[in-house]
Amino acid sequence: MKKQMNNRMRKLNYIMPLLLLIAVVSCKPKGNDDPVAKLAALKEQKAAIETQITALEQELVTKGVIEKKLPTVALTELKVAPFSHFIDLQGKVDADESVAATSKMPGVLKRILVKNGDNVKKGQLLAELEDAVMLSSINELKGQLQVAEDLYNRQKSLWDQNIGSEVQYIQAKNNKESLERSMATLKENWNNTRIFAPTSGTVDNVILNPGEAISPGVPLAIILNLSKLKVKGEVTEAYASKVSKGDKVQVHFPDTGKDVITTVNYVSRSINPVSRTFSVESAVLNGDYKANQIAVLKIIDYQNPKAIVIPVNLIQSSQEGDFVLVAEKTGVDNQATIKRVVVKQGQNYNGYVEILSGLKAGDLVVSTGFQDINNGETVLF
Repeated sequence: MKKQMNNRMRKLNYIMPLLLLIAVVSCKPKGNDDPVAKLAALKEQKAAIETQITALEQELVTKGVIEKKLPTVALTELKVAPFSHFIDLQGKVDADESVAATSKMPGVLKRILVKNGDNVKKGQLLAELEDAVMLSSINELKGQLQVAEDLYNRQKSLWDQNIGSEVQYIQAKNNKESLERSMATLKENWNNTRIFAPTSGTVDNVILNPGEAISPGVPLAIILNLSKLKVKGEVTEAYASKVSKGDKVQVHFPDTGKDVITTVNYVSRSINPVSRTFSVESAVLNGDYKANQIAVLKIIDYQNPKAIVIPVNLIQSSQEGDFVLVAEKTGVDNQATIKRVVVKQGQNYNGYVEILSGLKAGDLVVSTGFQDINNGETVLF
């Protein structure tokens, strides 16, 4: 008889909540077609039913009518820890100096004396243009200049002895000086048939080949000065007020796995009208980096050295707002009572969120199994 009574009570334990739900739903106001209101009403009904179920189960467990297996959860004790929010963007390594070596005059390349990867010094000869015609003109003018200098020296010697006319002396002098100026101009033009390195660095890209034409403004090669490197990136316009010169930056190089801590040393004052981004630059230490190498920049735009931080997936939502389930120990071994705590969120990054209010250091947050438990329920941990 007692066994039958227990079976009936167990059945009643499962049937009563269902009957209660049917009764509540059947008693809801008619003619309300507002879906928002319906949703709010159903949530209220659900909360009320869950509370009654919990109370009824607790009463039956206390009387020994049913045995309830307590759910098992995992708890995490909260601690104060530093929290940082980053602006993530992709950038690239760039040389502090990237200069094109060009010719000062048009011509045809005769020889190129460097190749990609060569280290050069400022002023080093890189290439020569065809100069046969110009050298022939220099040799011809050189002969004329020698004759003019000889005539000038003779006229000067006579003039010093008060022999000869002043006109002859002046003509010889002007002829010599005119040829000297012509020679200087011709030599300067000949010197322009040679291309020199505009800066010290590494030859990154030899663009032309011997026999090809070159003119002022057309680069022969690119010289990179890798003694000073920088990382450039583009930041979306939304962060324009949050990025400043001097901000800390974590630079990660995916190819090598290296990380560098540096600072923002340049922030563009204009927004790109097409991409709606602005440029930032950060200096990096010298190392085994290559121009145009990909880098991931993490600019720190917010820091809290003493924050309460939890995984963002622990936060649930209700009509009262965002909440987290916290466990309070009952005094019985490995048992705790669940409490719903409304929280206010701050910044979040990489799956973690800063809690501005509601939680404190030492609180036990339900980190596993929180989906299957309710407010006021007793659990094992």
